[in-house]
Amino acid sequence: MKKTRHIDVWEATRRRLDVIHRDFDNRVLAFSGGKDSGVMLNTTLAYMREHGITKKLTVVHFDYEAQYQATTDYVTEVMTSNLDLIDPVWICLPMAVISEVSMYQSHWKPWDPELQDIWVRPLPDAPGVIHTGNVPEGFPTFDGVWDYTFQEQVSRWLHRRAGAERTAVLVGIRTQESLHRQGAIHREDKHAMWQSYRWTTKLSDGVYNAYPIHDWDVEDVWTANGDHQWSYNELYDYFHLVGVPLHDMRVASPFRGEGQENLKLYREIEPDTWGRLVGRVNGANFTAIYGGTGAMGAKNVKLPEGHTWKSYAVFLWKTLPEERRAEMLPKIRTTMRYWTVTGGALTEGTAANLRENPPDDAEVEFLGAPKDNRKRKTPMEIVRFSRYPDDLSGRGPAAEIPDWRRMAICFLRNDWQLKGMGFGQSKIRHTQRVQALEKLKETL
Repeated sequence: MKKTRHIDVWEATRRRLDVIHRDFDNRVLAFSGGKDSGVMLNTTLAYMREHGITKKLTVVHFDYEAQYQATTDYVTEVMTSNLDLIDPVWICLPMAVISEVSMYQSHWKPWDPELQDIWVRPLPDAPGVIHTGNVPEGFPTFDGVWDYTFQEQVSRWLHRRAGAERTAVLVGIRTQESLHRQGAIHREDKHAMWQSYRWTTKLSDGVYNAYPIHDWDVEDVWTANGDHQWSYNELYDYFHLVGVPLHDMRVASPFRGEGQENLKLYREIEPDTWGRLVGRVNGANFTAIYGGTGAMGAKNVKLPEGHTWKSYAVFLWKTLPEERRAEMLPKIRTTMRYWTVTGGALTEGTAANLRENPPDDAEVEFLGAPKDNRKRKTPMEIVRFSRYPDDLSGRGPAAEIPDWRRMAICFLRNDWQLKGMGFGQSKIRHTQRVQALEKLKETL
């Protein structure tokens, strides 16, 4: 396994579990049915058995209804096994979940009782299932509440239910997966954590997220499964058989932006499930056909003849529903003001590229380094454009530089949150907001 400092990630994780079991009287594990939460659960159960820990671990699974049958089978296996050590909480409720397969439906609600006749599958019959017919007293409001908000509310409810002094919610994220996940662990301004453990994040009074396997690589996950002969979601075997690369294998909602390109795999792996998905959420079939192509803003998007990127973005804008335009317009105005009035931060390498190769349609001012540049791992420089550029391709990473091309791609991708332009309330940003409100309460 990979080394982290002077020990391997297996030993590092066991030391984190030492802290979790020493300092937290209530322990909850967030289980998605994917490879990371699966190996985290098995690692934790092995630790508990080795140390003779009999106080049950609450294993909470948020069921999004639309998923592979292989995932449902694995979740069922987990939630009905090891009942001497786990307390299963299997949530099947109509929370709001982002949909990025259509501009006409910004979200959908799993297990919506009004749409029971088109559910992808029936409610599970297993211990700990919570549905609209058996909601516990004092349970958080759920109908139409965004899933990331609802998940945090459930964490606080589990804390109250246990009458705990301190609750650790074990979350199986790995920093290898994304920059956002690296930020959850390593961001410079992090202050809301348990003691000085950077692999924890405070959610609210007494409730902390913990990331015991944050430094594992995907190879470490499969090495642990193989060495210990642990069970896992067999969906990954099917992914391998249809040629999905190891680092691209993910169990995620098929209607989110990151799942668009893989939505078509349902047709090959589970055609029966695919047939029910098509009738469940608006735009699923179109996205399965064109996700991962230029038609939905992926790979090499070609500019139509006779258009600039600005004119193409304006054309696409006029095709969008009024509701989506109303939601996006304040963000578009914000990004234009940021880059043309205030000035935005670019990495020094990208700024250097702009000096050598400035855009033809806009002047660029270089305003120096931000005040906190010394604290940053990557030095930055503030730049300001005389007008919003048409196309800055080749000057730096597409996710960093602002131009009309990037905006047009957002419209093609049904990215109504404009995440491709740096917007969208990620779970990490939402957590930061909650932490700021908690800190404000303490000063009042």
